This record gives sequence, structure tokens and C-alpha cells, in this order.
Amino acid sequence: MYTKQEIIIKCHREGKSQRTIAGELQISRKTVRKYLFDYESHLRGFVGEKSSLTEYLSKPVVYQSGSRGKVRLTRDIQAAIDKLLEENKQKLRHGLRKQVLKKIDILEALHGKGHQIGYTTVCNYIREQEGKVSNKEAFIRQEYQPGTSCEFDWGEIKLTIAGQLVRLNLAVFTSAYSNYRYASIYQRQDTLAFLESHVSFFSHTGGIYHEMVYDNMRVAVAKFVGPHEKEPTQALLQLKGHYQFAHRFCNAYRGNEKGHVERSVEYIRRKAFGVKDNFETLEGAMAYLNKVVEKLNNTRQQLTGKTAADMFVAEKKELWQSPGPLACSEAIQLRADKYATVSFRCNRYSVPDNLVGHFVDAKVFSHKIEFYHENSLVATHTRDYGNHQWIISIEHYLSTFHKKPGALQGSVALSRSSYLKQLYGQFYANSQRDFIDLLHYCNKHRISGEELETAVSRITGTCPQGVETEKITAVLGNKTALQGKLPTKATETMGMAKKQLQQAAALFS
Repeated sequence: MYTKQEIIIKCHREGKSQRTIAGELQISRKTVRKYLFDYESHLRGFVGEKSSLTEYLSKPVVYQSGSRGKVRLTRDIQAAIDKLLEENKQKLRHGLRKQVLKKIDILEALHGKGHQIGYTTVCNYIREQEGKVSNKEAFIRQEYQPGTSCEFDWGEIKLTIAGQLVRLNLAVFTSAYSNYRYASIYQRQDTLAFLESHVSFFSHTGGIYHEMVYDNMRVAVAKFVGPHEKEPTQALLQLKGHYQFAHRFCNAYRGNEKGHVERSVEYIRRKAFGVKDNFETLEGAMAYLNKVVEKLNNTRQQLTGKTAADMFVAEKKELWQSPGPLACSEAIQLRADKYATVSFRCNRYSVPDNLVGHFVDAKVFSHKIEFYHENSLVATHTRDYGNHQWIISIEHYLSTFHKKPGALQGSVALSRSSYLKQLYGQFYANSQRDFIDLLHYCNKHRISGEELETAVSRITGTCPQGVETEKITAVLGNKTALQGKLPTKATETMGMAKKQLQQAAALFS
């Protein structure tokens, strides 16, 4: 409208040419000609009707854009959005409702593929596809002081670990002031996981928040006393007594009273596992989660203009001093059976074979179990949450194998170690005692599986059919042979040794 008025004024009042007007306004002469022609046509039609002419001059320009196609929303982008929406439907069918991608996640995925498109365009297209009208909920902004309050909550996730879909739990902490987040993965929402998550969080922050906020979770609330009061569990009392913080519970079915953490559980779960939910190991999933949370903490927030990590640096000064980590574990005494295993929660864990019939003390953590005999650590295993599983370490049976070498080939201990089973089948199928001697050597000198595999590969590279225990132990005994690049003299010596081994192998063959 303003450009239209300028064109008419410069032409009819100032007497300027169309070329001059186009140059001054930096527009096309065709546009100038169009507006002047349109004005003169209306001027002839509104003779004596000044009000109608005034209305025309003050009316914005109307563009005929109804028949235009969408410039940014191409067919390729529509196909990419449709694919992500279909993946959301598949997650819903598999019960992964809380890991469904939101519109902002779909936009980020499109940008990651190199597509240039705006958030509004994506939202409008998805709304058209889903046929839904968005009704947004209003939230009340709260103000907090640094270091005063931190919120905790659980969240459920479903991940594919080593090809198997498992249900896991996400422990999430969020600072009310800085919005700084911390998360960890546990198998269950039990007391051990509750305790260990707090110990891990306070060790991470290096200080203690003045108040911790919880909802009515079973690991925190022992029972309800009256209509509003809740009695804390022994685990929560143990945490409070050690770290000296206050606690507060939300009202029943009012998780929004925590404010931050409800959003944080959904936000972390979606940002981390809405994009990737398939991992080889649980440790890999944990490492991936840590990277995502670190990235979120270093992302600039809209309401403050600062990152959560920057605000936490200032908040950390207000935290109370930590008394050190709380020792949290479940202690139980178990007896080793005739298979040199102890039974815990429907699973069997191996201990050294000399402890058959003896009692061992077990310290149970959420991720591992330690076994002690006469106050000495004798075995450590990763905790298994399945049923009727055998968690076996072959080094626990070396004394028995020395007496019964024939039991080695079909043993569960050998089958559970893929590389040792392969090494045995390839080179030691008819020499069990030599293989047992090799295991004794590795156990005595703390040789890892990677070091053993490296030594065998060096020997097979020189003499494929000459793998023997003496050669392996000789290579393992020479520590420099397993560490990076060798000096020039050592390389020459090894070259001569290889030639001699090849000549000896030819003679033997």
C-alpha cells in the first residue's frame, strides 16, 4: 500500500517519469506501470466519488496467490516427513509412545538431511496430514534461587540391546534454577537404583541441593498418613541423613507441581532415544545418553538466553558441601553349590571352584555383584536381570579343568567366551592340557582377551599352522611386542625370527 501511494504521488504530484520512479523506489518499471494504470482506471470510474477513491488508495495490495504451489515444501520433503510420521506410528504400535518424534524433532531431522524448510511449514503440513487442531496448554513461569531446589523423577524407555527389545528406566535430575539436567539408565525402579542414582548425581555436581522434590513414587513414599501427609521410605531417610538435604512431595496426581523434571524426562527421552534406540550394549546406550545430555546442557535456552551449563557454574557456588559418596548396596550371604555357582534372583553366578560348599558374602549393586570370602574379593560379575541365566567366568574353573581336562570341550564356561571357544576349536581340539596351561598363564599374569587375540594374530601371520602355548606365552611375555611401533633394531630382529620360524615350520611339515 505504501509503495502504491508513493508511485502515485511521485507521478501525479511531482511529475516524475516511470523510469525515475522505478530507480528511486528500487522496483521494476512494470510494477510502476501496473499501479499507475490501475490508479487511472479507478480514477475514471470514481469521478465525483472521493470516498471510494480514498478507500482504494488506503487499501492494501491483494496478490493472487491462491493458485501458487508451495516453494519450500517439495515432494522430497513431503516424502521425508511422511516417512518420519510412519515411523512414529510404528513406535506407537510397539508401545514406544514416549519416544515418538515431535514436530521440532522432525524439523531438526530434515535440517540434518540438508532440507531448507521452516518450522511453521512443517507444522502446517503435519496438521493437515493428521487432521488435528492444536490446543496449547498455558504454564506459569516460576522463579527460583540458585542451589535451592532440584527435582527427580523416573521415566520408562524401550531400547533394542543386542537385537533384543528391553524395558529400561531413566533416572532424571533437573535443577529448578539453571535447568541443568543429569540422567542415567537402570534396569529397575528399585531401592538400589534410587540410591545409586542420587550418589552418582551428587558426585557429578560436586555439591548438594538444599531441597529435593519427588512425586509419590514407591521408592520415596512408604505410606500415606492422613489425606495429605506422606511418610518417606528408609532409603530416602538414609539419603537425607547422609547428604543433609530437605525433601518435598507433590500432591497426588500433580506431577506438574515439580514443573521442570516432568518436562525433562520427556525431553531427554525424546531427544536421545526418539532418534536412536538400537545399541549393541547397555554401556553403549549409557555413553550415548551422556553425550546427548551434555549437548542439551550446552544449548542456549530461549527463556534465559544462556546455556544450562553456564548457569550451573554460577549455581554450583551455592550448593552445600558434599560429605562424600554414600555406600549403597545390598548385602547377602550365599552358599556355593557343586557347580561353583551361587544363586541370586533366579540366576547363577560363578565363584572360584575351591569355594564349593562354602558361604560367600555378596554385595549387590544395580549394575554389578561382588563376592567376598573371608573379607577378600573373589569374583565380580555384571548383574543379570533375566531368569535362569548362568553367568560364568572360565578362570574360576581352572583347577578343576586341570584335574578333568575332558570336561573342557563341552563346558558352559568355554561356550560363553566366543574367542576362547574359537581358539580352542581351531588350534587346541586335541590338546586340552596345553589350552588349560595357556588359561593358567593368562589368569596369573592378568592377560586380557584383547592381548591374547593380538598375540595369536601375530603368530598366525608368520606361521599359520604353528600356534602353540609356548609361542603364545613367549609373545605375551615380551611386553614390547604388544605396544605400538617397535624400534628399528627390534623390527630387524623380528624379521629374522620370522624367517627362522618359517624354515622350522617347513622342516616339520
